[in-house]
Amino acid sequence: MIEKMKFLSITGPKDDIDRVVEQYLSKYEIQLENALSELKTVASLRPYLEINPYKAELQTAETLMKEIDGTAEAGVPAGKTGSGADATAGKTGTAAGTGEKQKQSGKPDRMLKIQLEGAGQISVEDAVNTIHSLDEQLKSLRAKKEALEKQASDMEQSMDRVIPFTDLNYDLKDILHFQYIKFRFGRMTHEYYNKFMDYVYDTIDTVVHKCQEDAEYVWLVYFVPEPLCDKIDAIYASLHFERFFLPDEYEGTPVDATHELEHQLSGVYEEIRGIDEQFQKALAAQADSLRAACRKLETYSRNFDVRRLAACTKDKDHTFYILCGWMSETDAKAFRKELEEDDKTFCFVEEDHGNIMSKPPTKLKNPKLFKPFEMFIRMYGLPSYEEIDPTVILGLTYSFLFGFMFGDAGQGLCLMLGGYLLYRAKKMNLAAIISCCGFFSTIFGFLFGSVFGFENIIQPLWLHPKTAMTNLPFVGNLNTVFIVAIAMGMGIVLMTMVLNVINSLRSHDTEKAFFDTNGIAGIVFYGALAVTIILYMSGHTLPATAVLIVMFVLPLLVIFFKEPLTALAEKHAKIMPEEKGMFFVQGVFELFEVCLSYFSNTLSFVRVGAFAVSHAAMMEVVLMLAGAEAGTPNWLVVVLGNLFVCGMEGLIVGIQVLRLEYYELFSRFYRGTGREFKPYGRQN
Repeated sequence: MIEKMKFLSITGPKDDIDRVVEQYLSKYEIQLENALSELKTVASLRPYLEINPYKAELQTAETLMKEIDGTAEAGVPAGKTGSGADATAGKTGTAAGTGEKQKQSGKPDRMLKIQLEGAGQISVEDAVNTIHSLDEQLKSLRAKKEALEKQASDMEQSMDRVIPFTDLNYDLKDILHFQYIKFRFGRMTHEYYNKFMDYVYDTIDTVVHKCQEDAEYVWLVYFVPEPLCDKIDAIYASLHFERFFLPDEYEGTPVDATHELEHQLSGVYEEIRGIDEQFQKALAAQADSLRAACRKLETYSRNFDVRRLAACTKDKDHTFYILCGWMSETDAKAFRKELEEDDKTFCFVEEDHGNIMSKPPTKLKNPKLFKPFEMFIRMYGLPSYEEIDPTVILGLTYSFLFGFMFGDAGQGLCLMLGGYLLYRAKKMNLAAIISCCGFFSTIFGFLFGSVFGFENIIQPLWLHPKTAMTNLPFVGNLNTVFIVAIAMGMGIVLMTMVLNVINSLRSHDTEKAFFDTNGIAGIVFYGALAVTIILYMSGHTLPATAVLIVMFVLPLLVIFFKEPLTALAEKHAKIMPEEKGMFFVQGVFELFEVCLSYFSNTLSFVRVGAFAVSHAAMMEVVLMLAGAEAGTPNWLVVVLGNLFVCGMEGLIVGIQVLRLEYYELFSRFYRGTGREFKPYGRQN
């Protein structure tokens, strides 16, 4: 069923809106509408324009919460430790260490008070101050860490430059201060280095000291007299010599310089570790107050967003806010009663929905047993406010048809218990639906006398689907379940036509209510056809013929002339269309399509009986493969066969029943054009 909704207009002093939102709207479910759109007839309305003052603080609080939850990494990355001995082999990092820890600054008394009070009892001012104080403290630590990380990066780059030359056993300070001899640090590929040594080295005035090498390059230092440096540099450049520039900051040999840099880098990383520990301790020490502040800011920021849907109006020197929205009838009654003691806030309920711009939202309220079937309703579309909620109808017909098509007491019991346990564990709506279907499968299993495919364990309370036959006049012998399935389908079709008339009358749609295929004219025609068939099959030929003559032609004529009749009923000036020839041609084809659709829609329910028969046939095949006819069945084959049939056919039957619901039932009476009720605070 659909809950009755009331449209409320709430007003009060402009500066009192936060109190109302926090005290009332967070307690009662209300779907807010744009007041400027809803109250177009109210004079001097203007939007409620203010900037959310909590947005920046909330973003900062959320960032800090992520760091508390472990998104911020602390400590030195792996691979940054090493020893001096490793420096000659390649790039090295710093040795691990704990370093001296800086003492954490004391917490303000106000923050300690917040922690002791708990998450839900702080003011918004305390929440903002908490965020600012903690953020400033962490900003200082971040700045120190960034400076140290830049220093460490510079040291690593310096060490990268000197490590390839650790084989040079000479004081770098002295080399860098040569006056009459020029030096160049750099590298060459193996190819050009070999060519240089073979063909060039002995012909020019230069001294080369080879340092380290790898698979591609040779690192070296060459020395030249100052007057010849330009010429020699050009020769080296032609052989693709890549020059490295070493700054004047090294002490001792390259090995000594590497060790010294490594020691300094280790100290820097120890300081970084200390800052990281301070950072984590600061977050951990104030985690409770930060969470409380974040929750408070979330509430106030969300409450502030209500202003986007509010409007303001002025009366003399006073400015008032106006909020509009939909609330259930029960909540609206309780809300108005509570407001009787509030002299600042006023509430007006609009009883006539015709005076409201927006359509009432749909809030479904069904018994717990049928609530899982709302999943299928939402897949098709929620009912509009004036429509009949088909959840209960769908739940009953879906479960009943599934049980008829999948009638087995043993497998049905498994589906019922398995679905129930899965629903209790995972709260899956589909599992609850399976459990309901299993219940009806169990009932039909007893009616059909089938338990895990065995039809000789219990006597059927009704019939065996495969063997039960009925002799019909003009037709002959026909499987009984087929006849029952068609009769059941005709009853369901007539029920949906009645529902369509009710929905059409509620929406004031004259054509669909009286003259449509699924309106009163359709009910008379299809009902007369059903009565005629029943009378003929039961041997009452004369009354059947009378019903056919009287009630068969007249409804078809009404359906044929539904547009002129609608215009006549609604008192339009123009009754018949101008193109009368085209109207009659189109009407004939449409009438033919109507008769064909009645026939095809009715035969569509034959699948219900067909699946009941096929289920019994499939289980007979399983028992045949298991050797049940010999009296000693292979129980492994029986179990596996039951699992296969239960899974495969259960899935197929579930899909086929849903297809019947959507195409044979819903298409006749259900529009599904409603909008979901989304109360304040849960609209994202």
